[in-house]
Amino acid sequence: MPKREEAFALLKAYNGDALVTHGLAVEGTMRYFAAKAGEDEETWGIVGLLHDVDYEKFPELHCHKGAEILKEKGYSEIIIRAMMSHGWGICTDVEPHSKMEKTLYAVDELTGLITACALVRPSKSVMDLELSSVKKKFKTASFAAGASREVIQKGADMLGVSLDELIVDVIAAMRAIAPTLGLELKN
Repeated sequence: MPKREEAFALLKAYNGDALVTHGLAVEGTMRYFAAKAGEDEETWGIVGLLHDVDYEKFPELHCHKGAEILKEKGYSEIIIRAMMSHGWGICTDVEPHSKMEKTLYAVDELTGLITACALVRPSKSVMDLELSSVKKKFKTASFAAGASREVIQKGADMLGVSLDELIVDVIAAMRAIAPTLGLELKN
């Protein structure tokens, strides 16, 4: 399996800053959940980092072109299937089955929503973001409208956790990498 540095270079080769930062957010969140579940943090992290590898250049072929790119670069079927599964019901028919796949499905849209919630705060930081703020924005469909609330809820259900628990964990995961995401508290 290609190393993390190669995965990061691949993501940057196909995407601009916004999607690279999103990939980093999902990577950090996937690593957090892997550690919590006693799973392989490296594999989970690479899945998170590369899940949208094709999105910017090939939005109409999302996930499908990504599978081609990852296969060509020597990624395992486990990583390719996980990447495909995050588009379940949107652009693929690959249903998430493994814990890693269900986690990616659950956290992808939520990291975007949490980023948006942090950026509208006076601090522009995830460090002082609380569950109540995210829940309030979650209920406002026009806020970060691209973050599908249905997918987030379905992901929480797949994982067998409450929406609140999922949000709290994703906030904690993103706090751990806040400087990488530009969401740390600034002086």
